[in-house]
Amino acid sequence: MGTPQRERTNPAAENIRAIVELERRSSRDDGWSERFGERVSRLVGRVQFVGLHVVAFVAWGAWNSLAAQRLRFDPYPFGLLTFLVSMEGVLIAVFVLIAQNRLSRQTDHRDHLDLQVNLLAEQEMTVVLRLLRRICDRLGIEPDDEELEQTRQLAERTNVYELMESIKRELPENDRPA
Repeated sequence: MGTPQRERTNPAAENIRAIVELERRSSRDDGWSERFGERVSRLVGRVQFVGLHVVAFVAWGAWNSLAAQRLRFDPYPFGLLTFLVSMEGVLIAVFVLIAQNRLSRQTDHRDHLDLQVNLLAEQEMTVVLRLLRRICDRLGIEPDDEELEQTRQLAERTNVYELMESIKRELPENDRPA
């Protein structure tokens, strides 16, 4: 009997499971108002919502213009309709802002995770380059001058603070993030 084989997993499937779990945790951490705001934003962001409003506005206008005078509840210029639509607009704007704030926080978390993964990958590649340099030295493989210089530069630790300052200096003023 040999050693038991470890079950091989598909790295992409593992990544998908991890992302799904992160999204579930993020959703669970949201308050009821954020979840409600998200649902409202999804609802009002559909073509059916626009269609329903067009039908309602046309019906409102037709009823209050064409019905018998005693049955009209909001005669032209439709002051009640204007008030209701304005109030709905304010509420929808608030719900959309709640949803955008949630998305902004999610984006910030993802950006931080992405930065961390990129920094780790850079550190790993630095170690790999150093190991490859040592392997080449041991095997007597001489890279050409250009490869040697690039490897030397890339094998140095990246100072993210210096890199960020360099980006700030080089980026034109109007292209800088706010």
